[in-house]
Amino acid sequence: GRDGADAQRRSNLTGSGHARSRSGGMFVKICGLSQEQHVQAAVESGADAVGFVFADSVRKVSPAEAVAITIKVPGTIKKVAVMLHPSNDEWQEVLQGFGPDVLQTDAEDFAALAVPDHVERWPVYREGNKVTDTFRPDTFRPGLEVPVTSFVYEGARSGQGETVDWARAAEVAERGNMILAGGLGVANVAEAIAIVRPYGVDVSSAVESAPGEKDSQKIRDFISAAKAAGNNL
Repeated sequence: GRDGADAQRRSNLTGSGHARSRSGGMFVKICGLSQEQHVQAAVESGADAVGFVFADSVRKVSPAEAVAITIKVPGTIKKVAVMLHPSNDEWQEVLQGFGPDVLQTDAEDFAALAVPDHVERWPVYREGNKVTDTFRPDTFRPGLEVPVTSFVYEGARSGQGETVDWARAAEVAERGNMILAGGLGVANVAEAIAIVRPYGVDVSSAVESAPGEKDSQKIRDFISAAKAAGNNL
């Protein structure tokens, strides 16, 4: 039946060597990092991925800055380059200058980008876009031969704290390793995880003391809350 097929697909995906939680539980990504102390707070608190923004944003960093603040990040934690409609030249600058483990950008962007096989692709699907009604992450190959096994689902605009419809997101989560983003924080992440049952969660603005200024304690609290909620599934 469908439940069995979904379970088998999830098993296949999580066993593929792509994104997975270090603890085997809820996968947690802290995004929009720009200072080494906050990267380290995320790492020490159990984050599975750390994200760096290479698009117009108060959180934007250069490839050189990203290298400098991730020197101590172990190889078990994924370094994610977060972009938005980049040209291939812009992407190549980040690829060569930073060397991320993952490229995260809108799903339609990948067809124009040369992404080497060793870099994972996390397409972003935005609430309200028709593509969320038709995609299959386990077979989606936008101009590439490598299958997508993880994807990000969020609102129309990144980094704005916009919460998506969790009931709708729960339906999308059945299609693969969905990382839920948008409007998540310590106060609501447990409820979001219980309703959506995502593969992972992604946070940026809710772990800041001011726009673009991360807060180490908020990072620790969010990771703790998300991991605990994941263990309750």
